[in-house]
Amino acid sequence: MKHLLAAVCLAAFVLPAAAQETATARGAVLRGLDTFNGHVTDMEVAAGQSVQFGRLNIVLRECRYPAGNPAGDAYASLEISQQGREGVIFSGWMIASSPALSAMEHPRYDVWVLRCTTD
Repeated sequence: MKHLLAAVCLAAFVLPAAAQETATARGAVLRGLDTFNGHVTDMEVAAGQSVQFGRLNIVLRECRYPAGNPAGDAYASLEISQQGREGVIFSGWMIASSPALSAMEHPRYDVWVLRCTTD
C-alpha cells in the first residue's frame, strides 16, 4: 500500500510537468557555494561546455525551460566531477525551483541551477 501511495504522489507531480512543452536553451546560469568560506559564485556555461568551480568540473549537458517562457522554471542536466577523485560525483537533472529534489551531495560545495540562457 505504501508503494502504491508513493507511485500516485510521484505521478501527480511528474505528469503535469511531462505534459508541458519545453524548449532547449543555449546554456544556463548556475550558482555555486563554497561552504567553507561562504563565497557564492554565479557561472554562465554553454550547453556541452564545462566550467570550473573550486575543485569541481561542471559540464552542462542541456538546459530546458517551458516553451514560450524562457524565464520559467529551468531544469538542467549536469555532470560534476572533482579534481583528484575518480569518476563522477553527480550526474542528473537539477530543477531551479526545487534544488533539493535532486541535489549534489558534497561536504564542501553546493551547486544549483538559476535559469537557462537563451541569448
